[in-house]
Amino acid sequence: MSKERLQAFTDAVLAIIMTILVLALEAPKEMSFAGFWELRESFFSYAVSFFWIGAMWMTNHNEGHYVRKIRPSTVWWTVVTLFFASLFPYTTSLVDSHFNNSFAQGLYGIVILLVSISKVMESRSLVLADPDNKTLAQSGLIANRGIWWDLTVNVLGFILSVTVFAPAMMISVLLTLIVFVIPAQVAMARQLN
Repeated sequence: MSKERLQAFTDAVLAIIMTILVLALEAPKEMSFAGFWELRESFFSYAVSFFWIGAMWMTNHNEGHYVRKIRPSTVWWTVVTLFFASLFPYTTSLVDSHFNNSFAQGLYGIVILLVSISKVMESRSLVLADPDNKTLAQSGLIANRGIWWDLTVNVLGFILSVTVFAPAMMISVLLTLIVFVIPAQVAMARQLN
């Protein structure tokens, strides 16, 4: 399989997931600022999920510039990553409806962690497919120490979420987006230009 075909498939699935996310948003009971304010947790959950998936797409896009070869394991890790990512609309809707519920937030956290881990494995398979590609190894997700901070903060958010403060999971995802993920993607995009 060519890298372009795999990227097109990934782009399509992520676009569908992002579209489904917005369909889960409820209309306000009253068409006013107060009505929208009542849905603030739903909009917050939606925004965090949307931008997290957007950052995932940007990682694939930026990494794709350096990829010369893929292997069957890359395809399978991509499918596994997309499988876990496809659970975002469901777990986001659970958090929408039960924002202060540790079980709902914990399920969301498990999906975040599974997507992150499978994305690391996908990136590792790309490096293994082309061991002579030093640019990919240096610029990819594997070389980016930020992913380990991202995982650490999200594991901490998960633990806090299921033990003492349910919204900690959503807050940890937002924090990792702002501090680690988006800045790393912006820096990688600048390298490409």
